[in-house]
Amino acid sequence: MLGESINNSFQRNSIELDLGENQDTKLCRVATIDIGTNSTHLLIAKLEPKLNTFSIELAEKSTTRLGERDPDTGELTSLAMNRAFSTLKRFKDLSESYKVEGLLVAATSAVREASNGRIFISEIKKKIGLDVELISGAEEARLIYLGVLSGMQFGNKPHLVLDIGGGSTELILADSSEARALTSTKIGAVRLQREFIKKDPISSQTELFLRSFIRGSMESAIDKVSKRIEVGEEPVLVATSGTAMAIGALISSKENHIQSRLQGYKIPKNNLDSIVSQLIKLTPSQRSQLSSLSERRSEIIVPGALILQTIMNMVNVDEIVLSERALREGLVVDWMCRNNYLKDQLSFQGSIRERTVIHQSRRFGVNSKRSKRVSEFAMTFYDQTRGILHNDNGEGRDLLWAAAKLHACGKHINISAYHKHSWYLIKNGELLGYSQAEHLMVAAIARYHRKSLPKKRHECWQLLIDESQRNLVSDMSLLLRLSCSLDRRPEPLISKIVIEVKNKKVDLELIPNDLGQNLDLEKWSLTKAILLIKKIKDVEINIL
Repeated sequence: MLGESINNSFQRNSIELDLGENQDTKLCRVATIDIGTNSTHLLIAKLEPKLNTFSIELAEKSTTRLGERDPDTGELTSLAMNRAFSTLKRFKDLSESYKVEGLLVAATSAVREASNGRIFISEIKKKIGLDVELISGAEEARLIYLGVLSGMQFGNKPHLVLDIGGGSTELILADSSEARALTSTKIGAVRLQREFIKKDPISSQTELFLRSFIRGSMESAIDKVSKRIEVGEEPVLVATSGTAMAIGALISSKENHIQSRLQGYKIPKNNLDSIVSQLIKLTPSQRSQLSSLSERRSEIIVPGALILQTIMNMVNVDEIVLSERALREGLVVDWMCRNNYLKDQLSFQGSIRERTVIHQSRRFGVNSKRSKRVSEFAMTFYDQTRGILHNDNGEGRDLLWAAAKLHACGKHINISAYHKHSWYLIKNGELLGYSQAEHLMVAAIARYHRKSLPKKRHECWQLLIDESQRNLVSDMSLLLRLSCSLDRRPEPLISKIVIEVKNKKVDLELIPNDLGQNLDLEKWSLTKAILLIKKIKDVEINIL
């Protein structure tokens, strides 16, 4: 059923992914919806398992203008939200008609930054029945990279992927095997138009200001990617999404190169300079008369074009290559990776969660042997106490594993109350492959592995947007609490845990590495955790 597909669309059920050949060769369809600052897009892709690829069956766009937020409060307006509700209802109906196996809905900059963004997401769930994932800027950049890579052969050359959206601009340095740098900057075509353009055509002073503002805003991102370009490398600049496609269409028309598709179309710097110079002098009404420019695009094309031109100058390249694939296709690729449809050059992305968690663990000096031990205990408790200590359908397993690997990272700041520091570090770190909601749940699970139970006044508890998330965090944190109680010594004495479950009774037996080893310390610590759990769960837990 579609509802089941929606609810499980971002679910990851395995930590170690087997990326071997998918045995199921039937055709299936996946739908993705990108709720952007200016527009909301629907894409329906038909997967071709034998080819490990997909084709696009339907692509639709609706100009929902979520970026036109209330100037005083910064909130999404009722008018914009109602436009989005109407669009999302139609897109859901379309997806149902195609009998899609998965429907993935992602919201980006406008919803991410609005103070009522989470309320908006809750209303979408209530009114339409869609689960929306609020993705971070870094995760947005990663998905854009996947989308571009799915439709473009990178070869042995590094590529700079540029995505100019309505509210943010992503710049990625990547090759065919890995993204070397992922950046997201809070400048976009809608944002600049709304905040700085009061008269159009803009004056020469406004143009100069915008160029300086864009350059200053992008300096940090440019510096980050530049440091990861090796000596002798000359990256290819790839531009994607609305601004780049509109400019590409204008130039191809002007040069009599009119094309039905712009994938791979190359724009020389002098052609870009020429079209930007022309666009700046025109009114929005005059620009809307140009071929391929809609009325809304004509209003925001100038700031978007200035971003593209300025970045092209900053990275010192003479040509831009266009990609028609971006975030929406990246969501499809990500789904295919996680469901074993891809096994070649993109297959490594299926383990992106594991690799990003390990990276953060190393970054904060977590003892890898001990965190590995705790994560193994946690997986044992999870797998063998389903239906007794938790009723999770699989989503929580991966979140529990990540929290177990990172629960002690707060010791990097201070050993005192380190669980609180762990929450802060996880919350503000990069966990690629996780939605923002999942990211916050991982941080909260780590936060509650020791000391007090969740309280309504806790910030990390307030950030969880609904009761299902709080229940999941509560259950997973109890399992992590049990697991951490067994990690009392620098060197392990426990070889395995034997768990027997019957009705509402759980028997635990700790098996030492060597016969005769004393496990009184571990049993004492485990007993403390059990006493707390008994206050919450109607279950009997015994240590044999």
